[in-house]
Amino acid sequence: MRMRGTAVINLPVFILVISALCVAKPLSDSPGQREIRVTARRYEFSPKTITVTKGERIKLVVTSEDVDHGFAIREFGIEQEIKAKQTKVIELTPEKEGRFQFSCSAHCGEGHNDMAGEMIVTEAQSQPVSKMNVTFDQNTPGIAIVESGGERLKIDTAARTVERISEVTANQLSNKEATKQANKEATKQAAPEVATKERESSKAYEPYDYHIVNIPTPKAVRRHSLNMYFTHRFQETITPLEVEDAQQHIARISKDLLGLDSSAVSSFGVTYGITGRLYANVYRSPLCQPGLCKTIELGLGYHLLDEAGRSPIALSAYASVEGDYNFTERYSYNLQAMMGRSMTRHVNLFFSPALHINSNGNDRFKGFLASQPLVTKLRLGRNTGSFGFGVNARVRPTTSLLFEYTPRVGFEMGQIVPDLNPATGQLTGFKNKSEAEIAFGIEKRIGRHVFSLTFSNTQATTTARYNSSNQALPPNKFSIGFNLFRRLL
Repeated sequence: MRMRGTAVINLPVFILVISALCVAKPLSDSPGQREIRVTARRYEFSPKTITVTKGERIKLVVTSEDVDHGFAIREFGIEQEIKAKQTKVIELTPEKEGRFQFSCSAHCGEGHNDMAGEMIVTEAQSQPVSKMNVTFDQNTPGIAIVESGGERLKIDTAARTVERISEVTANQLSNKEATKQANKEATKQAAPEVATKERESSKAYEPYDYHIVNIPTPKAVRRHSLNMYFTHRFQETITPLEVEDAQQHIARISKDLLGLDSSAVSSFGVTYGITGRLYANVYRSPLCQPGLCKTIELGLGYHLLDEAGRSPIALSAYASVEGDYNFTERYSYNLQAMMGRSMTRHVNLFFSPALHINSNGNDRFKGFLASQPLVTKLRLGRNTGSFGFGVNARVRPTTSLLFEYTPRVGFEMGQIVPDLNPATGQLTGFKNKSEAEIAFGIEKRIGRHVFSLTFSNTQATTTARYNSSNQALPPNKFSIGFNLFRRLL
């Protein structure tokens, strides 16, 4: 006989069904491929961890959201290039257990070396044998509920009928889940969202700052960001003077606290990112000595290339005008390129050639000696070419060691000193005593702040002047200073 929604079978058949359910497993072909979608973007993979089973057939669908990336798992011999905005399908069947790193194999920018994830291969689990669970309806005698192989059967021993109740239960569960979800959404709407300001983490990977010590780097200025740059250079050297012995040197630096009690030059600048590539810069240095005084520099820079894809270097260009006495006279013009290249995950090299036009216009650096006839024999040149070399070596995630050196050609700023006849002591003319800039230091980044403790032989920090020691100090003589960078917006 039949009941509504009920399939009626004979008891012997029912016993066979139950017996089969106790030991049966679903029949199917070998397992198909499991598809896992992976997104690659600067400088991360999403998800960062992929868990699979040994012997499982995997299809990785890897999509690049921005620039060219790569996907490589060395242990499985996988290395594929994923073009910008394109998708690559990678098939594999891992045959060994363990943890295996996958990484970007195409250089994609500053954070390329940190772009990695992990594939975890676990031991294959044997197919469990289906188990049967039998419960009895306490309210209705003769009714049993049998669960096996994902199915639920209601057995009425009095009526000798079997009814599938899995669909009914599924519908009930679906209704319950829908009710729960509706209640959850209503709670969300009732509770107002509180806006929180996200703090910039100091752990965010940035391989280098906008300057080494004095030399600028090709780091791009963020769009609509307002950045403050402050430099401080003390005058007194912490290394021994030529006329000092060891005891006199210790006494001097102890008295003046390593030169921190000496006079100093404090310079200040602001940079604004007009776009993600174009930026404007205003900078002022109060340094005053013959040939320069109270200089204001106005400049525009453009970020041309990231060290990514087919570009082996990062590249920016910069042009500026410097005017003395708060930009009212004696103008110099600068054209500069900034190039950077990562040599390892922790070391970046820089080269910054520049042309400084009219850096000694009208022979202004010897103008204070105009009353001396012999000064006319001194030829200083009018323009300067400088070639800045630098290195940033990261020793901790937010700490780096710095070094730079800037040789020059053409006019070399320094100090004009008398040239005396060693035999008679008579003045025979004047000579320009000049030394190329050299500096080193240690840099610490904390969120939007970057602080650098520096040691250099120059107090000059504008583009046309930092290449030379304004005190004509040789490379083994240097003073303490510091740089402070702060992103305001």
